[in-house]
Formats: sequence, C-alpha cells, structure tokens
Amino acid sequence: MVLHLKVKPGSKIDKLFFDAAGQLNAKIKAPAQDGKANAYLVEFLARQFGISKSSVEIVSGFTNPHKRLEISAEEGIVAKILSGLEGVN
Repeated sequence: MVLHLKVKPGSKIDKLFFDAAGQLNAKIKAPAQDGKANAYLVEFLARQFGISKSSVEIVSGFTNPHKRLEISAEEGIVAKILSGLEGVN
C-alpha cells in the first residue's frame, strides 16, 4: 500500500494525523539532518502499524517533507488505523 504524507521533523511529540485538507501528516521528534528523520519516520510508522521496519520503505521524498512510502501490510489493517486518526491539531 502506498502512503503520501508530509513530515514535520523536530517536533516535541510523535503524532500521525490528518490536516484540514485531508493530507496525512507525521510529526516526529527526530531532527532533519543526516537522514535521522527518515530513519526515525520508518521506525515510528512501523510501530504505528504494528509491522517490522523492513515493511516500511520510503519510495520518494528523501530530502523533501512530502514523502511517498510503501507499506507492506494488509490494506484493511492500515485503513483501520488511518480511519482512527485525529483531524487537525
């Protein structure tokens, strides 16, 4: 399953949510330097979806806040988790 999301590194909390436009966003604590944010994002999403880190792959957007990721998990599970997320925050 492909996910498109916007990442906000250097946040005080880790959070996955939808913004007012319906765009999936991820706030993460890791800084945007030396690939730390990308590695942390993979770990964070793996925890959120209950899958291994190897099941989460950044396909594009390595140096951009807008990322496209490939999630190797059942679509039903991913959809259920995404449908339970909060809106704007």
